[in-house]
This record gives sequence, C-alpha cells and structure tokens, in this order.
Amino acid sequence: MQKFTIVVFQRKLSFLLVWSLLLLYSCKDDKPEPIDPPVENQYLEESTVITELTKEQVAQKASDLNPILVGYVKNGIKVYKITYKTKNTDGTDITASGALILPATSSPASIISVQHGTIREDASAPSNFQDGAEAASFGSLFGSMGYIIAYPDYIGYGASKDLPHPYEHRASLASASLDMLRAAKEFLKGQTDVKWDEKLYIAGYSEGGYATMSLHKMIEEEAVGEFNLRASSCGAGAYDKTAFMEHVINTKTHGIASYNALYTWVLLTYDRIYNLNRPASYYFKEPFATNITANGISAPINQSFDSALNESFKTDLNDGKDKKFIDAIADNDVYNWKPKVPVQLYHGDKDDLVFYFNSVKAYDTMKALGANVTLTTIPGGTHGSSVSHFLIGTLAFFTSTK
Repeated sequence: MQKFTIVVFQRKLSFLLVWSLLLLYSCKDDKPEPIDPPVENQYLEESTVITELTKEQVAQKASDLNPILVGYVKNGIKVYKITYKTKNTDGTDITASGALILPATSSPASIISVQHGTIREDASAPSNFQDGAEAASFGSLFGSMGYIIAYPDYIGYGASKDLPHPYEHRASLASASLDMLRAAKEFLKGQTDVKWDEKLYIAGYSEGGYATMSLHKMIEEEAVGEFNLRASSCGAGAYDKTAFMEHVINTKTHGIASYNALYTWVLLTYDRIYNLNRPASYYFKEPFATNITANGISAPINQSFDSALNESFKTDLNDGKDKKFIDAIADNDVYNWKPKVPVQLYHGDKDDLVFYFNSVKAYDTMKALGANVTLTTIPGGTHGSSVSHFLIGTLAFFTSTK
C-alpha cells in the first residue's frame, strides 16, 4: 500500500513538473521580442531650426551674388543649427556648432561640407546665418540646388566662441569639420524630411580651401569607411605653409594692414598651439611688438610684413636654427600627399593675399604622386575677384562627378 502511494505521488509530481514547464515555455513564447534601446548619438548634441527660405527668397540671395547664379536655384531650404562634440587643440572635449541646410526636395540628396573662409567676428559664423554672411549666401545657393549642406563654424565661433580660433591650423580645422559631418550623419538618420544618398563632397575658399584640403586628407587617412567621399574643390588655400612663410619673411609684399593681420594671426596661433610661448618682441620690431602685445591682430602693420619682423627671427628661420617654429609651420603643410578621389584647385594668378604658388605647388606635387587633380587658374584673378569663378566651377565640378 505504501509503495503504491509513493508511485502515485511520483507520477503526480512528474505530471505537475511537465505541466509547469509547458506553461513556462508557452508564456515565454507569448512575450514580445526585446527591443534594443535607441543608439545614443556619439557626436550630435542638439539641433534647432534657424529659418526656412522659399525658392524665391533663395533666388534673391543668389542674384545679390551674381545674376547668373539665379538659374541654379531649384528648391527652398530649411536651416538648422546643430551642436556637437569635438576636441580642442589641446585634446580637451568641447562643444562646437555649425549650420545644416536641408533642401525642400523629395529626391535623394548628397552632402556638401562647405568650410568657410576667414571671418573676424562671431556674427559671421555659419550657425548665426546672418544676411550677407557666407553661409547665408553660398550655403543657401548650394542647398537650393538639392544638396544637404554641412557648414561648420570651426572652433572659436558659435557654440565655442569663448575659445580662440585656431587660425590656419590644419589638424583642428579638419577635426572640427569631420566631427560636424559625423553629427550631421546622426541628425539625418533621425529625420524624414530629406533622404541622404550617402555621397559626400567637400569645398571651401581661402581659409576654407585650406580647411577643405586638410579635411580631405583626414577623411582618407583617419575616417576610412565612414563616408563615401566623391570629390573636393579647394579655392585659394595656403597649402604650402613652409614656402608661404619663407616668402613673407624675405619678400617685399603689399603692405595692406588687413592682409598683414592675417599673417600675424597665423604666427601667433602657431606660437600658442605648439607651446612656443614667446613674447611678441621675439618676432616683431618695435613699435609693432608692444602694439601686438596690447591689441593682438588688431594692431596695424601698414608696410611690407617682412619689414616689421626682427632680423634675428628671420635669420634663424632662414638658417634653420629656429627648429621649433620651423617644425610648427611644416606640421601645417597639406600638399604633399596623394588624394584617392578627384581634387579641383582654383586660384587667381594675381592673388596678393594667398599667393598663387600655393596651388601650383599642390597641383605639381599631387600630380607627380599620381593623383586625379586639376588646377583652374583665373588669369588676373585676385583673392576677392576669383570667388565667383570658384563657386560656378565647383558647382559644375560636383555635378560632373555625381
């Protein structure tokens, strides 16, 4: 009797275990599949709408630049300010910003990253999108043609306006522009207004030309596989910093104060970033040294730049003794490499701010390395008068490489 009771009990227990397992697995099957949490943005922090412009409003801006450009206008645009994570020149984490311009189109659109030229005040930064500024004119035009436009402010403007701008510093111009593109990619994944076709083009004039060449090099060397870069268009950039510096310290130049201020800006920027920490009196004669110490690049030099420099500084550069400064300059050369995608260079041969030999040197060097590079020379073109040639040529160049 006892044996029979135990057997019955064991059978009941087995039945209950099997039934419990069936219930457990049936409940498990009924549960929804777990949903992966949304991927957190690595670069993009915030985005806000700045403005929207109709096709007609963009056409008016284009007409102000050059009436021939009106025919390129195809769409209205929507403009955002985005903030994103990047690194300062000392490697610290900072927040930077830029303008992101979306075309009002249902067709897939490519990105053009436009690196702006030299600006002296924050009001001209792309993310402020003020009338008359480069982003509001060139950016609107390119966007209205059906391109998504990424327009970085660079360090020192917009969200990072409290930091000094690293003027003509290759690495930080490139990294701030590249991180803007990474943030733009994250933004585009989170919206449905426009479809990105995954293609990227990059362009810029003056400091923007130099920044574009620097960005191109960084994308191909440090961001392989992140972007489908198709071509770059670089206008009037100072790609050969070593030759540029040798020229302005040894050659009688224009004596235009606003131009000399930019040469001073480069010199002081490299002194700061490369921790040379020299007084202005190391570089400049009096009364320029005292004035530059007090007023920075606002101190006027109304004569040939070389004549404001100390003879000892020029001698040490020419003789190769000032190795720290020479190395700082050379670290910012950006012509001696082989791009993998087409590059178009534009330069006026009468440019007395950023001398024409910069583009000739880049063209000759890259061509010798086997790159697909062309140089469009604007006969008689100055730094200012060559901009429209660069703009129209860039539009045609990008269209031909689609």
